[in-house]
Amino acid sequence: VIVVGAETKNRALLTEGERRAVRMVCGGFTCSKNALIALNVVYILVGLLLIGVAGWGKSYGIVSSINIIGGVIAVGVFLLLIAVVGLIGAVNHHQVMLFFYMVILFLVFVIQFGVSCSCLALNRSQQEHLLKLTWNRMSNATRQDLEHQLNCCGFMNDTENSAIYGSDYFVCTASCKYNCETCGDVMLTHAGEALRILGGVGLFFSFTEILGVWLAMRFRNQKDPRANPSAFL
Repeated sequence: VIVVGAETKNRALLTEGERRAVRMVCGGFTCSKNALIALNVVYILVGLLLIGVAGWGKSYGIVSSINIIGGVIAVGVFLLLIAVVGLIGAVNHHQVMLFFYMVILFLVFVIQFGVSCSCLALNRSQQEHLLKLTWNRMSNATRQDLEHQLNCCGFMNDTENSAIYGSDYFVCTASCKYNCETCGDVMLTHAGEALRILGGVGLFFSFTEILGVWLAMRFRNQKDPRANPSAFL
């Protein structure tokens, strides 16, 4: 009877130890730390993607008139910087850095959500209006450079823009002059692609930032099992 009781007690102790190990791996300090590190690595990649796509649009001169793109670049830079802060805070379990990480990441979420929705809500007619304003402000030399770069002539060959198109076509130096697309169509195609990518990626990953705030809050209040208990908080 004594032997059976001892075996039962050992099994109970072993089961309790296993439960503690499971909590340590799946819901404890180490799990929260690893999840926060992985999430911030994803944020770094997303920040680089947002900056890269927005920079691609600006480098072609196709969306420089859309101020939303500047907002996307700003969001990407802030996300990149705050992800680095989050990585350092997660690795070192730094209370102050994790606190500021939570606050700033929530603000980035609000801004990124608004900018992403604006990117997706901007329809073709609004894009055309903004690009037309920019085209009209360009000098002839700038227009010719853009036409040569995009291999197009004029902005739009329609009734409303026929006068401007005629003057632009006369001085166009693109190699496809006699069989060209209008620059407006080319710019709208690339602008639409850039806005869809930026809006979709930004909107999807903006919701993961709420998860990042929650993980940081949870991890910040957890005790490092390897630390000195008297040094905690």
